[in-house]
Amino acid sequence: MAAQDDAAHLHADTSEERTASKFGLLDADENLPQYHIEAQASLVERPLRALKYGEAFAVLDSYGDIGWYPGPEGLYFQDTRYLSRLALTIEDERPMMLSSAIQDDNGALSVDLTTPDIRLDAGDETAIPRELIAIERTKFLFKGACYDRIGLRNYDTRRRHLRIGVTFDADYRDLFEVRGSDRTNRGKRTVERRSDTEVQFRYAGLDEIVRTTSVHFGPKPHTLEPGKAEFVVELAPGANTSLFIRVLCQSHRAYTSAPGPEKAGEAAAAALSRAAGSLAEQPDRRLSEGRIFARAYRDNRRDQRQITAGITTIISSNDQFNEGLCRATADLYMLATRTQEGIYPFAGIPWYSTVFGRDGIITAMMALWIDPNFGKGVLRFLAATQAKEVDPAADAQPGKVLHETRRGEMAMLGEVPFRHYYGTIDGTPLFLMLAAQYHEVTGDLDTIRAIWPQLKLALDWIDTYGDRDGDGFVEYARETEQGLANQGWKDSHDSIFHANGAMAKGPIALCEVQGYVYAAKRGAARLASLLGEDDLSVRLSAAANTLRENFDKAFWCEEIGTYALALDGAKRQCAVRSSNTGHALFTDIALPERAPKVAAQLLSNDGFNGWGIRTIAKGEARYNPMSYHNGSIWPHDNAICALGLARYGLKDEAAQVFEGMFDTSLYYDQKRLPELFCGFMRRRQRGPVSYPVACSPQAWAAAAPFAFLAACLGLELDHARNRIRFRNPVLPRFLEAVELFNLKLGDSRADIRLHRHGHDVTVAVTRRVGDMQISMLK
Repeated sequence: MAAQDDAAHLHADTSEERTASKFGLLDADENLPQYHIEAQASLVERPLRALKYGEAFAVLDSYGDIGWYPGPEGLYFQDTRYLSRLALTIEDERPMMLSSAIQDDNGALSVDLTTPDIRLDAGDETAIPRELIAIERTKFLFKGACYDRIGLRNYDTRRRHLRIGVTFDADYRDLFEVRGSDRTNRGKRTVERRSDTEVQFRYAGLDEIVRTTSVHFGPKPHTLEPGKAEFVVELAPGANTSLFIRVLCQSHRAYTSAPGPEKAGEAAAAALSRAAGSLAEQPDRRLSEGRIFARAYRDNRRDQRQITAGITTIISSNDQFNEGLCRATADLYMLATRTQEGIYPFAGIPWYSTVFGRDGIITAMMALWIDPNFGKGVLRFLAATQAKEVDPAADAQPGKVLHETRRGEMAMLGEVPFRHYYGTIDGTPLFLMLAAQYHEVTGDLDTIRAIWPQLKLALDWIDTYGDRDGDGFVEYARETEQGLANQGWKDSHDSIFHANGAMAKGPIALCEVQGYVYAAKRGAARLASLLGEDDLSVRLSAAANTLRENFDKAFWCEEIGTYALALDGAKRQCAVRSSNTGHALFTDIALPERAPKVAAQLLSNDGFNGWGIRTIAKGEARYNPMSYHNGSIWPHDNAICALGLARYGLKDEAAQVFEGMFDTSLYYDQKRLPELFCGFMRRRQRGPVSYPVACSPQAWAAAAPFAFLAACLGLELDHARNRIRFRNPVLPRFLEAVELFNLKLGDSRADIRLHRHGHDVTVAVTRRVGDMQISMLK
């Protein structure tokens, strides 16, 4: 979010900052961000488990419960918490943990529990010794519902009677409330016991949307009341039984007036609502809850196999790297959400489980070579939701690409501006970049032709609304005070500043954005030529060449030995060393003679902390290794830098970044790279320092390992020439060999093995179907 900061600049609301603000110790322009995420508690202080399907996601504790402690735990649907508590007890005691893990494909959470020592009265005698009753819990999401099976088995030699309690609640807090926003007014919540097996919560929102949470139990509980169910279970020696909980999330408008014409933003909501897997389905009421669970579990598995069918897979000589790749793949497809336009990777859990333009584009770019369907879905969705008119409240102008869309009550009421928000300066050129890259890999000119009007409108936006003063650079300044102050990928309120620490005043031209525009125009020139618009192609090529020359003159800063972070509204350089310059390498806007100096800065002790490249180099005025964008480390940012280094032939440097990020993954649960982590220097026998409220999983962090590998292998897929090329491949020290299975180019497929011999890498084709050429270029 970075892209993500849909507002959220994950800013810890510490007591020191509150005190400083109270007594006027913060500058006027340094108040806490309007939409910051409060952080009285860290997401890393206790293990959390995430599940997602469609527009629903769950944040659970390691027991599979919700709400034992304050925090973001809950079952969410369309940016609203539909279930705020679901807690399991046995004889009023919490079970003891044995193990807890998300299954390898992210399909379900599996938890093994047992009974603690249970005393049924005030006496000293233990009524049920611990570890006699095994409890196996399985939870998953499917089509707007959460399924929960609680299996019990008696390993005692005696018959046992147990009271199993489930407490539950639904607070219908908007996700922005969960993140820390205060609200004065709320809708009306009611709850009723609808049958012997169902309790329903109902929330009539101020946005005239009725949201319901239906909690179903099977078999029939011994007692059921709003907020609590109790089962009385009798287990003979060796016997087992299962209890089931099914939670359905649904919403509908409270009135039936005919809808008006859909605008671009409303089309986004419609595309999500009508997509497969977004809405809860009512099963046949004649089925038992056990049968319902089994059918949903089977269909969930089939769905997962279907969405990943035919992708490129990777096996390496390093088992730990293989585990990380499997987790990254599972995360990508868990976050992938079906829309009418194809699959779209939602940005991250818990704060950004929705469409983000920038995040979706960059994720699709990094995953193009393993599955171009991400690229196709993102392109089609963003084309369908492109702004068509000027709307200052949404930071929208014709041709601009969506930043994010939200479905919660606060967004629907305009309490936050993110219902359909376009406040991103880089999403539009990135949209064009992705289109060119997608075509280069797939040769799918039909998709490009279908969205060509939107691509041309994006080009017009760059040269009109994007270039506010006609100097050839694209700048941003928000149109609404509710919007984001900074609108690049580093969109924290304090992320763009001068060498002395003073905040840059807009309109602001970011270093990396000019690179995106350069690559966008070059790519669009190629597409225009293919579509017979030769004059446009020539104009775009000439404009790109001019931009490259002017960029070097305006942004190169000899004083810091690299490109400046940005130009402020007076065209003064923000002479700050940053990771943004790696994006200039990625887009090829950097002059060749500058690349070694840019790389040296990125990999200096101030830039590279041993784990990765910092967003802002140590020693800069606002450097803070614990900040969101001013010294932290982001896997996707490092992957883009690695791709840029490789583009200029700096493969060893790219491998160095790859190695640091692989080492980082070893310290995280399930080898999963988080959204970001702190930028403290690497120390012996200690792992990286976590960021307290980072999303995990995060789409572009999940895609990063595939980008790192492609960078080091020099992988190029050229559909027009029917050629796969490995340009000067290298493998980092933790990899001796890598095998790529089902690598696709057009109708051709191949399995390829790359093996390291010292510093050299050999390429062997072990299977080929079709006539594509495969070569290695030194």
